[in-house]
Amino acid sequence: MSEYSSNTAYIEEAQQGNEQAAEELIKKNYPLAVSLARRFSGRGVDTEDLIQLALIGMLKAIRTFDLSRGTAFSTYAVPLIMGEIRKFLRDDGLIKVSRENKKNGAVILHAREEFQEKHGREPHIEELCSLTGLTKEEVCDALNSSKPVASLFEPIGNNEGYTVENSLEDLGSSIDSAFDRIALSEALKKLPKESQKLIILRYFKDMSQQRTAEIMGLSQVKVSRKEKKIIEELRKSIV
Repeated sequence: MSEYSSNTAYIEEAQQGNEQAAEELIKKNYPLAVSLARRFSGRGVDTEDLIQLALIGMLKAIRTFDLSRGTAFSTYAVPLIMGEIRKFLRDDGLIKVSRENKKNGAVILHAREEFQEKHGREPHIEELCSLTGLTKEEVCDALNSSKPVASLFEPIGNNEGYTVENSLEDLGSSIDSAFDRIALSEALKKLPKESQKLIILRYFKDMSQQRTAEIMGLSQVKVSRKEKKIIEELRKSIV
């Protein structure tokens, strides 16, 4: 039985106000909440508090999960759980952006806006370095510190039918457990260095395709094509 079908009955009941169904669903997915909460340990918040925040995110996922999409609950829940924890850490001042990064970010933003107005496109990293006098590392750090969180339903490249959610599902559906990364880790090691870098930037550092393309010196279209191909290779190797 798939994760989707095994959770469906609980979700339907929970969304109709059945608290016991919600509790059962949380109990069933509790290890996922614990696994995600522990990623944020060592930041001045007790693990138990992090787990409670993770459970709040899971409750939000239960309430808003769209059964008609036919997706795995964990695929939908993970970004909401992590978002709840990150929001708390950010609001509580535990995730800090250095004053230098903030200053560099403002300089880069001004230069970027002027470049876009003049050339009608996004500047490359090298162009931002030239415009601001900053090093590539300083530009990347500042951009990464100020970047927004990507939407789960953001189209990849120019293909509106293929979203971030689709790509995560393709990858996640081949993993026996949502929190067992061993097979994925081994599969990543077998990829060429450039492919490893692309996946790390996109899915471990949460960078957009545009940012990834700039850092790797590729076009966004090429990153999109390579990303789809790599995900398919990973999916096959994990099966």
